[in-house]
Amino acid sequence: MSFFQGHQQESHATDASHGLTMEELPYFIEHHIGDAKEIEFLGGHWSLESLSFAPIQLGGLSIDFSMTRHLLVMLLVGLFLVLSLVPTARKLRANSDSQKAPSGFGNVVEALVLYFRNEVVRRNIGHDADGYTPLILTLFVFVLGMNLIGLTPLGITPTANVSVTAALAIIGFIVVEISGMRSLGIAGYAKTVFFLPPGVPRIMQPVILLIMVPVEAIGKLTKPFALAVRLVANMVAGHSMVLAIMGMILILQSYIMGPLIVLAVGAIMILEVFVACLQAYIFAMLVSVFIGLIRHAH
Repeated sequence: MSFFQGHQQESHATDASHGLTMEELPYFIEHHIGDAKEIEFLGGHWSLESLSFAPIQLGGLSIDFSMTRHLLVMLLVGLFLVLSLVPTARKLRANSDSQKAPSGFGNVVEALVLYFRNEVVRRNIGHDADGYTPLILTLFVFVLGMNLIGLTPLGITPTANVSVTAALAIIGFIVVEISGMRSLGIAGYAKTVFFLPPGVPRIMQPVILLIMVPVEAIGKLTKPFALAVRLVANMVAGHSMVLAIMGMILILQSYIMGPLIVLAVGAIMILEVFVACLQAYIFAMLVSVFIGLIRHAH
């Protein structure tokens, strides 16, 4: 982060002068993707330093809860989802009691809920696990909202921050492990770590355990790692490509190449909308798959 801050003032000067060199292009991309305590929009710069807090010290660990632009956008996305979906859910419940068919946005929400319940939760977790539908659907719409807001002129994508995707992955990991404990019991859950294939001779069991315990433990940890890295990698790669191509406008400053670059960026942005939806779906799908796997382990 200190490296980023060292080039922050230079990036502002570059943007203001509407010029860019190939050597400055990586800093231009990093500046617009990385997190910071300021927001840039429509040529203006708004500092978030007034919302900063003193870091909390936990032993040798320093935790900073200060407001950043990624955190602010996360809160805005969450607030928007609550304000738009909670009233819709109440209206759908009222329509259900009166046997009235939903319409408009409510019809879309009902179709989305039914799809995730039938095609994601039930197929991967089981018909007795409908209670997981709110969690899986919440993960989907929250990740989708954070992905899509980065494609707006605001240009801030929290899911391009590995801290954000890691936090979401850890939440999924905790839910998966707790689901395994509830479904299998303590003894059954222990077997997902201390796993012995059936038919192993007693004399070989310590050797097999010595091999299988690290393998099973690593297998548990690779699941949240895959969730976090897959999402952040796709978001960073897509936005980096868009910013790199847009940066060529500032580098070339050509009236001939400018329109061609804009067309290329437009085509990539259409693809980015698809990627944003796909990655949100994959994230929610994988969490449901992991829950189903541990509920029916071995």
